[in-house]
Amino acid sequence: MVNKLKAIEEKYIELENAMQQPEVYSDPAVYAKYAKEQKEIAPVVEAFRQYQKYISDMEGAKELLSDPDFREMAQEEFEEAKENIARMEEEIKILLLPKDPNDSKNVIIEIRGGAGGEEAALFAYNLYRMYSMYADSKRWKCEIANINETELGGIKEVSFVIEGEGAYSRLKFESGVHRVQRVPDTETSGRIHTSTVTVAVLPEMEEVDFQINPADLQIDTFRSSGAGGQHVNKTESAIRITHLPTGTVVECQDERSQHKNRERAMKILVSRLLDAEREKQNAAVAAERKSQVGTGDRSERIRTYNYPQGRVTDHRIGLTLYKIEQVLNGDIDEIVDALVTADQAEKLQASAEL
Repeated sequence: MVNKLKAIEEKYIELENAMQQPEVYSDPAVYAKYAKEQKEIAPVVEAFRQYQKYISDMEGAKELLSDPDFREMAQEEFEEAKENIARMEEEIKILLLPKDPNDSKNVIIEIRGGAGGEEAALFAYNLYRMYSMYADSKRWKCEIANINETELGGIKEVSFVIEGEGAYSRLKFESGVHRVQRVPDTETSGRIHTSTVTVAVLPEMEEVDFQINPADLQIDTFRSSGAGGQHVNKTESAIRITHLPTGTVVECQDERSQHKNRERAMKILVSRLLDAEREKQNAAVAAERKSQVGTGDRSERIRTYNYPQGRVTDHRIGLTLYKIEQVLNGDIDEIVDALVTADQAEKLQASAEL
């Protein structure tokens, strides 16, 4: 491990020196490429340097152990350094785990009401609000691409993009079926209803990531419309793109410009097609691999929101929180952190078994 860390540190220093050269500094594209590479390995280098400092601290304390005047103090320093070394070794193991290449990307979230009719649509709105409030708390930008609202304020389906550093890495475990248990406003007998909402989370891809034959696309324009007169546009700026070989349809009608709607719709289409390809590959190896945080399969029930008990339970990791109001107001870091930790633990175990 130490040899690997030394090689990473050498690479970091090489990049640092290269970025100070006039020919690199004066070329924005090359400079940005080097800066991105350096930023990606910086956490590993910082951890390795801290690890080396603790090794040095332990060696220094070890030398003083034979001196009666300093033995007690040296013993304390030795034990502290030993604990720090063990902690840093675990941190470094996690930092060295293979990175998901999509972790730094923006994210496309698609929410659809499932079983439960209007009650499912109302909860779909609650989830959209939860993710948009979470994005606000991270200072990420949240933009609706397409929304299909109901007359009572629910959402049949919504597609929106969250732009921000690491958005996909934080939200990728939200894919799946979210179940809600509550008494609907229209229920006079006080009976608890169970409804479901499906969430799909995709990394936002560019057209260069997936080659699409233009002949495979049918592109239609139409006027934006929405319940209660929202998002209405008098010009045909809304875009519908159909990928004929797969039958995948993407609509984008939130932007006022047809060009912007087309650009966003293409990104969503590419992201969906790549996701479908990945799902196909995952299905082929699913028998060999069990994931602690779930497969990301949209048919898999991942979380229950129980209003009468004020409870949110994530079934993949057995986490239960009694703070449903805070969670639905976008305070989901505790859940996200637990899912990320469980994923890291599973990867560490898998690497140990190799």
